Amino acid sequence: MKRAIYPGSFDPVTLGHLDIIKRAAVIFDELVVCVMLNSSKQGLFSPEERVELIQLVTADLPNVRVDCSRELLATYARKNRARVVVKGLRAVSDYESEIQMAMVNAKLNAKLDTVFLYTRPKYAYLSSTIVKEMARYGADLSDFVPRQIIGMVRDKLAGSTLEPRERDIG
Repeated sequence: MKRAIYPGSFDPVTLGHLDIIKRAAVIFDELVVCVMLNSSKQGLFSPEERVELIQLVTADLPNVRVDCSRELLATYARKNRARVVVKGLRAVSDYESEIQMAMVNAKLNAKLDTVFLYTRPKYAYLSSTIVKEMARYGADLSDFVPRQIIGMVRDKLAGSTLEPRERDIG
């Protein structure tokens, strides 16, 4: 069985993430979408909430499993008998940082390869950070996140202490 891992923070999952998930699910027998904790990012959603959001939007994909990990990706892959990591690339700048991480992962787990899928042009500008910023200002999110979670993103931001920065206000 060909098992791959698509790691990320997914805070929240975007239509760009979902596009990569759907495309990778066609390539591999099993795709594990793994919410990885990034110590340099403050999350809006808890890791458990992110898992629930991804499960909701991937419910129609029978070979997709959603998990969460607090360990190194290379370690997680070894424990889960996965030999492939899937990463989405939006721009050349993504490639530079992702290739470095792929090399580190291969150093830590020699059996682990990374496959890069390009982001479709209609999602190339999209990131979870942009989604959160747009939601803070009440923008329409229907072209950015799966419809099933728009209300949850809005509700979470309504209760968050993440306020627009003063310099962002006209």
